[in-house]
Amino acid sequence: MSVLRGLAAALLLTGSAPAAAEGISWDGFVQSHAAARTSGADCPANTACDYPAAELRGQLKAEGRNSSGNAAFLGRFDLLRDAALDDTRVITQEIYGDLLAEKSSTRVGRQVITWGVGDLLFVNDAFPKDWVAFFTGQPMQYLKLGSDALKLNAYPGVASVELVIAGFRPDNLPDSQRFVFADPLPAGLPRYTVEPDDSPSGLELSGRISSYFDNWEAAGYVSRTHYRSPAWRVGTSEIVGAYPRLNTVGASLTGPIGKGILNLEAGYYDSPEDRSGRDPSIENRQFRALTGYSRQLWEEATLGLQLYGEWMRDHSAYRDTLPAGFPMKDRVREVATVRYTQLFAYQTLTFNLFAFIGLNEQDHYVIPSLRYAFTDNLWAETGFNFFGGDRIGTFGAMRDNRNVYVAARYAL
Repeated sequence: MSVLRGLAAALLLTGSAPAAAEGISWDGFVQSHAAARTSGADCPANTACDYPAAELRGQLKAEGRNSSGNAAFLGRFDLLRDAALDDTRVITQEIYGDLLAEKSSTRVGRQVITWGVGDLLFVNDAFPKDWVAFFTGQPMQYLKLGSDALKLNAYPGVASVELVIAGFRPDNLPDSQRFVFADPLPAGLPRYTVEPDDSPSGLELSGRISSYFDNWEAAGYVSRTHYRSPAWRVGTSEIVGAYPRLNTVGASLTGPIGKGILNLEAGYYDSPEDRSGRDPSIENRQFRALTGYSRQLWEEATLGLQLYGEWMRDHSAYRDTLPAGFPMKDRVREVATVRYTQLFAYQTLTFNLFAFIGLNEQDHYVIPSLRYAFTDNLWAETGFNFFGGDRIGTFGAMRDNRNVYVAARYAL
């Protein structure tokens, strides 16, 4: 957003000059990452088949604060060589400035925002994500994309209030450049997407209020954003994808139970452009909820379990208008997850297993990984993205994209 970028530049200038007197800290890393397809899929000609990911990147991070401590800034930039797509580019991961006061703070610029209490399950977190990075085994820091936003925080006493005004940014979704999957849309027609414009009417507003009660944290959420994946409409000569409005409201609760932590979260997704549910290109209104529990099993070992559900509100209207050739979703979608983490060798070796299990779609997505820290500056990781089950399921549809990945990072 041009308005938000202007505010970011002004704030950075406000904080950067005095910060120079304090000094700017610099760090970064060099990282290599590759993912090799193991499913033996019959790939289209334009798909990076054998290696859907093969890259070398360097990151430079700079941050500083002024002498009085009321202004700060941070920037993270990646120089990426993407051998899978034969592309080289510079990526601004984050760049923002902060103004800090005793009971409030302001942050403006590109920033990563995370809400909710789910572990890789998102109910009230409607901010942009990079699913290509996730499905190819990139480090978890690359799952969340930065939002060009103005974020206001206030701490009046018993509660914390957060307000985010952001420009639209879509999810980075799997496409035919790296992935193989069934496409129900007609072949041969050109496709393009139309993003919300930069006018005030296209801005996204999100709010969060949270408070602690003894050892429990309760939070409420509300947002007026957009769906992050396009709603495709087929015309006579082209296929156009738009990003419909999305309104959400929800709540979460987290706190100790027994020897572990209990997480509860629920939210309602409203599609204001199709409340009747009869436009098959727009997501139906739905309720989402999850419950999770995690605890230490024994020394250096933890286990986390979650149960997640989506309830489609107007399933009959959705069923009656679904075009031929499109797989039909169930009224209720249920997913269970398991995370097991074990540390070895004085915490230098980490085994992690995360599994999504589609209970009604009869599919799964299992991610085992092993990371070894050679030194404080150097680590390497290998893992497997294993998709399986019914091909009409969310995870089963990706079964031709199973891959083994290897990553190594050296911190500068």
